[in-house]
Amino acid sequence: MSSYKLSVLSSLIFFAAVAISCNHSEKKSDKIEIRVEQLLEKMTLDDKIGQMTQVDPGFAGGDEQLKKSVRDGRYGSILNLWGVEKVNEMQKIAIEESRLGIPLLIGRDVIHGYRTIFPIPLGMAASWNPEIVKKAFRISAIECSSQGIKWTFAPMIDITWDPRWGRIAEGCGEDPYLASTLSKAMVEGIQGDNLTDPTAVAACAKHFAGYGFSEGGRDYNTTYISEPVLRNVVLKPFKAAKDAGALTFMSGFNDLNGVPATGNEFTLRQILRKEWGFQGMVVSDWSSISEMISHGFCANEKEAAYKALTAGVDMEMSSFTYAGNLKTLLKEGKIDQKLVDDAVRNILRVKFKLGLFENPYVNPEAQKQVLNPEFLDHARTVARESAVLLKNKNKTLPLSPKIHSVAVIGPLADSPRDQLGTWVFDGKAENSVTPLTALKELLGADKVNYIKGLQYSRDKNKSEFAKTVALAKQSDAIVYFGGEEWILSGEGQCRGEINMPGAQDELIEALASTGKPLVVVIMAGRPLAIGNLLAKADAVLYGWHGGSMAGPALADLIFGKESPSGKLPVTFVKGSGQIPFYYYHNNTGRPASAKNWTPMDSIPVVNPQTSLGYKSFQLDYGFTPLLPFGFGLSYTTFNYSDLKLSAMSMSTTGSIEIKANVANSGDMDADEIVQLYIRDRVGSITRPVKELKGYKRVTIKQGKNVEIIFRLEAKDLEFFNGKANVIEPGEFDVWIGPNSAEGLHGEFTIH
Repeated sequence: MSSYKLSVLSSLIFFAAVAISCNHSEKKSDKIEIRVEQLLEKMTLDDKIGQMTQVDPGFAGGDEQLKKSVRDGRYGSILNLWGVEKVNEMQKIAIEESRLGIPLLIGRDVIHGYRTIFPIPLGMAASWNPEIVKKAFRISAIECSSQGIKWTFAPMIDITWDPRWGRIAEGCGEDPYLASTLSKAMVEGIQGDNLTDPTAVAACAKHFAGYGFSEGGRDYNTTYISEPVLRNVVLKPFKAAKDAGALTFMSGFNDLNGVPATGNEFTLRQILRKEWGFQGMVVSDWSSISEMISHGFCANEKEAAYKALTAGVDMEMSSFTYAGNLKTLLKEGKIDQKLVDDAVRNILRVKFKLGLFENPYVNPEAQKQVLNPEFLDHARTVARESAVLLKNKNKTLPLSPKIHSVAVIGPLADSPRDQLGTWVFDGKAENSVTPLTALKELLGADKVNYIKGLQYSRDKNKSEFAKTVALAKQSDAIVYFGGEEWILSGEGQCRGEINMPGAQDELIEALASTGKPLVVVIMAGRPLAIGNLLAKADAVLYGWHGGSMAGPALADLIFGKESPSGKLPVTFVKGSGQIPFYYYHNNTGRPASAKNWTPMDSIPVVNPQTSLGYKSFQLDYGFTPLLPFGFGLSYTTFNYSDLKLSAMSMSTTGSIEIKANVANSGDMDADEIVQLYIRDRVGSITRPVKELKGYKRVTIKQGKNVEIIFRLEAKDLEFFNGKANVIEPGEFDVWIGPNSAEGLHGEFTIH
């Protein structure tokens, strides 16, 4: 048979398979819709309101009352119930003892691991590696589903420009493109390849929308976001989650431009339902419906229930405004029955898609997978790839495993709970391997000289400083582990200043004065203002809160088993006064540059008014951040060269290829994260000075050269201009480089 005929036959087989697959998917979807409608017809109004109510067992009036309420169909979901026996018992009551036998949807916060804890999501974002992130969330789903949890309130994909905000730890940083790629990976990992698989868990994209823009970095606070910023930045990772098949969304605590997110018809109905076609379920955040009263948006719980349901919230988490008021609202004609029925349809659809009606129970054998050695090994990999090398003067790192002695110092060197990070309910400190433990195992206990120096990260007691410095002087090198305790980041853990807490800066300065090689490892839930220690330390490694296996991962890097390869997913500022600072800011009419700004200390005492240049900068901080987005060093050296574009222009429906060579000129194999940025020079609204449009993590062997190719589609340059999504003709800049501040430059046009 000719190659042409083979090709045609292969194509026919492929398209037939696609058609069969699509037809099967459509039939399955149709079958679910039929089942939803059949069940809905049997339901009373009480049954429907019960499905729309989620309860925490602690607020259900005790175990017996909870069982009775489930038996009576008063709850459709329970959060914070886990364990094989408890979940199976409650499901048995729902299935076998309630009138309609509707299974419960069991939910819990599993944000970056269940028992095997991975780095905080901000840390995982620093890996720029969707594949390992997807696997981490798959492991989390396998572990939590073994305890009956079938719905997790993750991923948290709020973009933020403010490191003071405690919940920056839970998100993916500042960039919409990077966050979107990771959002997709997280959803796919949580839900798996088959929603009816026992290990599949429903994902919940949160918080919709704008929560990360809370004023002053204060949690639960007001947000003001223009529609272009909302659509071009904030909503991007949520759209990626929806496109990845996320079964549920969660509304936020914040008010958005004066309308609380939980009562916001524009975001929940206009954008999520109408524009994006989302058919899943929307749940409120904890009591966020009743909290609209505190916002001043609703006078009472009855009005809160009305506004939340009208906006598009299907299920109420923890509070009872729906249970207490929907009947009255219907009776008074203030809401239509269709609103209630549509909400229940969305809830039942999720339960049917998860296969809960066919398989509501947990197999006790499944829990044997918890803390599987392979899971822990992956946690080590993720922690290793998440760490970012920020400084390495005179190649201080890696240290030699043949070193005679190392001073291991700091409040986080042996703090197993702190390294797990925020928003960990089920991970246990006893399963953490700390840096001290890992270094003793690697080097031998006799080579490790350990002292805390400070008892915890906020400690200001300097009584141990003299003893600490003396121990450091007796050692060949110093490795200091500091940063923040876990409780200093996360929900409600916002800070006004983001410097190193306690007396850590003073201790680091004392250690630097010894003249010994000083390595500082930061374990934290946010980017800290670390300018002082960057100046003092010989090497700085940012390890975030790295999870269960943070210790071995950091030991691997400190002693050169692998090179650090992470890159910053967020800009590091010089201090709180520089916030907000994000790399894709718009230009001003008077942009600052290295040539036209005036440092405060250089101003003469007697000085004319007009001598400072009148440009956009701060006298003390200047106009650049401490460290740019995308920054990260390696133990080797990567050289970028030979940028080429396949064409100098493309149409509004076209594409071009952008290529560059990246060479590893150092003496070890290592990964590099190659980044693609563009700038739209002129637009119908002002455009950012740079935007990330692609990245690739590549392993390059020492002495080798790799050609990196990006395909840039014209549709990748689309943006919302306040009226519509547009691709505008004009001139563009393009860069391929190692971070947002450096790179090879080219130009092209769209016509």
